[in-house]
Amino acid sequence: MLQEKDKIFTNLYGFQDWQLKGAKSRGDWDGTDKLLAKGGAWLMEEVKNSGLRGRGGAGFSTGMKWSLMAKPVAGVPRYLVVNADEGEPGTCKDRDIMRHDPHKLVEGCLIACYALQAETCYIYIRGEFVREAEHLQTAIDEAYAAGYLGKNACRSGFKCDVYIHRGAGAYICGEETALIESLEGRKGQPRLKPPFPGGQGLYGAPTTVNNVESIAVIPTILRRGAAWFAGLGRPKNSGTKIFCISGHVNKPCNVEEEMGIPLRDLIDKHAGGVRGGWDNLLAVIPGGSSVPVLPKSICDTVLMDFDSLREVRSGLGTAAVIVMDKSTDIVRAIARLSKFYMHESCGQCTPCREGTGWMWRVMERLVVGNARPDEIDMLEDVSRQIEGHTICALGDAAAWPIQGLIRHFRPELEARMEQARLRNAA
Repeated sequence: MLQEKDKIFTNLYGFQDWQLKGAKSRGDWDGTDKLLAKGGAWLMEEVKNSGLRGRGGAGFSTGMKWSLMAKPVAGVPRYLVVNADEGEPGTCKDRDIMRHDPHKLVEGCLIACYALQAETCYIYIRGEFVREAEHLQTAIDEAYAAGYLGKNACRSGFKCDVYIHRGAGAYICGEETALIESLEGRKGQPRLKPPFPGGQGLYGAPTTVNNVESIAVIPTILRRGAAWFAGLGRPKNSGTKIFCISGHVNKPCNVEEEMGIPLRDLIDKHAGGVRGGWDNLLAVIPGGSSVPVLPKSICDTVLMDFDSLREVRSGLGTAAVIVMDKSTDIVRAIARLSKFYMHESCGQCTPCREGTGWMWRVMERLVVGNARPDEIDMLEDVSRQIEGHTICALGDAAAWPIQGLIRHFRPELEARMEQARLRNAA
């Protein structure tokens, strides 16, 4: 388990003062000017060496992403955009960071802007996050008043402005290019890539888009050193991570833990165990609703990091652990997720626009067993035609839960068809 001294988010539960005075007492804004004085190249190299991978779901190296941003050109602005949309079902980590530890994010924005030589940062926050936006705006105002932001941020001679942009609740705006489109005042629809945002993003200028947690951990990494962060977790899966544990557990919670912790330990030690005991576990979705479900047999031993979950054909995603005990109608649960992705599709790509609705309608029939056995294979085949054939990853997100269901719970689907056949015959 992660030791108390290694925790980054020391006010995750909001027991302490979230404003500037409280944040400084916990070490925020301590020596930020000295970190900036080491230069952008050093900052970027430290983030690379820490092994930090994006905490928004994709798991791409944060330092590498920074380095892919186009080189500065005189007269061309550069932007940092923080993705605080957090619309993935089961995920609520960024919400607690912004509500209870907003100064960690604001300080991270300054440091990232300095490393990227981006004078402007936009935090795109989900419209439903009312209190979170208020706390974040208060933290930004306090940082300006203290001289940490503005024309001479932390006495560095660097100009840094941070703005909040309220979204309107569209899940698709969590995709970085759809987010940029929305920031520019247009309908939130993903862009074709290339060009990538690092070369041509917001207002056609070089832009880096990072998740809230990815940015919020950076000040602590730089203070304690890349080697400290890299020493936590497992190789290529280093550091700490906020896990969101929900569903059929005795104590649903958000908890910061070390990457690579066994899933069973995570649930037993922090969430009070599965309701009715571990043997009552049916399945777990380990990384938010868009990753494939895992049955109990895999959950017994699997580790919670990017590579371990990829090996069992699922994913860490946002690390939102959704626990389902044996009272769960697993087919109905996945059908409900299918409806969500159908509703949230922006409609730009034909496979997603047409395919998500088709999959949901088939799933609704499978819930009551009103289908033929060969339609299971047809459903999986259609999901494969959607996966990887859309501009953004929403098509994948809609396909993967269904693929996981078929992979691990096909006998349940077939049993329902048989039960329906017997009912009709009677």
